[in-house]
Amino acid sequence: MTTGSNGPPSYGHGPPSYPQRRPHYGGAGSPSYGSSASLRGCCCCIFMLVIFLALLALAVALVVILAVKPRKPQFDLNQVSVQYLLVAPPTPSTGAAAAAAVPAAAYLSLNITLLFTAVNPNKVGIRYGATAFDVMYHGVPLGVAAVPGFEQPAHSTRLLQTRVVVDRFNVLQSDAQDLIRDASLNDRVELRITGDVAAKILVLGFSSPKVQVSVDCAIAISPRRQSVTYKQCGVDGLSV
Repeated sequence: MTTGSNGPPSYGHGPPSYPQRRPHYGGAGSPSYGSSASLRGCCCCIFMLVIFLALLALAVALVVILAVKPRKPQFDLNQVSVQYLLVAPPTPSTGAAAAAAVPAAAYLSLNITLLFTAVNPNKVGIRYGATAFDVMYHGVPLGVAAVPGFEQPAHSTRLLQTRVVVDRFNVLQSDAQDLIRDASLNDRVELRITGDVAAKILVLGFSSPKVQVSVDCAIAISPRRQSVTYKQCGVDGLSV
């Protein structure tokens, strides 16, 4: 109620007044725009750091490769020693027809020692995996020459010795006829030694991807002299 100076009192009905609300910042009910923006910025920084480290590692690897200049190692069959090589025809049968018949089988016994040479021409070491070389006659596997895995230091040469023992291997049909003719008439039994050597170059404690060296050797053994009369090896198709 209000009282005027010259009139009766009057009652006013003006708009109600409400207390003014003040904005709140950082409270529990505030929007999360600021935190999400900071999270995106953090993820972006981590992503950029990962890219930088990857590029740095690639640059270091290129510098190391250019400085080391890795080359493929050399792995070759150096020497073959024959303990014995025996070719035994099957037990002969009686009768002229049986004597003229082609032998159905022949038995080959073999004991040889193989000496391999591994040459590392690099400035860093090399790790070789275990290798199994096949010893074959006319494509028929006779035995396996096993070479265990090893590590070789830089600028070094290592000799590896292994033995192949075959006891009365049964060579059948046409191969048996060729084996008996080679041993008795030609005094020359040809064998093939082949296999793949897996190697990894070691740089600063890390190993490079696998490097493969193929060994393919042909040898001829004289059954009468019990010695090797011929040896030729090809490494990756090159005669050495």
